Amino acid sequence: MLERILPAGTAVVATSGDFLDEPLYPEEEAALGRAVEKRRREFVTARACARRALERLDLPAGPVPAGPKGEPVWPDGVVGSITHCAGYRACALGRTGDLLTIGVDAELDQPLPDGLLPDVALPEERRQLQALSAVEPGVNWDRLLFSIKESVYKAWFPLARQWLGFEDATVRIERSGTFSAQLLVPGPSVGEAVLDGFAGRWLAADGLLFAAIAMPALSPSRPGADFAPAGEWGNDGR
Repeated sequence: MLERILPAGTAVVATSGDFLDEPLYPEEEAALGRAVEKRRREFVTARACARRALERLDLPAGPVPAGPKGEPVWPDGVVGSITHCAGYRACALGRTGDLLTIGVDAELDQPLPDGLLPDVALPEERRQLQALSAVEPGVNWDRLLFSIKESVYKAWFPLARQWLGFEDATVRIERSGTFSAQLLVPGPSVGEAVLDGFAGRWLAADGLLFAAIAMPALSPSRPGADFAPAGEWGNDGR
């Protein structure tokens, strides 16, 4: 499903099951440590998806260790993002010549647990969710907001290398399947500009919610930051 809201040429590998027979590289095993069984299943399957995605980019299917904050460390020339939820695991990769950063997230299309929304949504976002729910009650907009903010963090971290809280960005969701996120904290320098937000796409399908950001790479002819989503969308991209 993620390929529907990511640019053509992005390598996406997803599964509804687990690849438990896939061996880990020593550096991946070290990153996993003494994780509980649920975490191990997610980690092993996500790394298997990552290796298949690397192969789709005609790159060696080598190790994907974890950085100091638990983030996947991609080979040189690659940007990527991993997501997993109940019944879905996926990895999306692109080449640095095409994309500056990727952030993807998948969530069950279910309401957020009671009491969590105030931690996720700013007051203006809660008003937006009420308006969206009144017009289209079939989508769990609160969970979608959570998913979008997760994708924002995943796109932000490789550029800023620091934490971004739920309260540090305000999101605008469009029913057409797009969203924008305005940063409320100073962003990193990208080319000759300072990153002040992201734009992305979302999708509700098969009982899941998907959010994706794919920021195009800068080029000598475009040294400033154009932070709109990358073009040439995949199947059913909106």
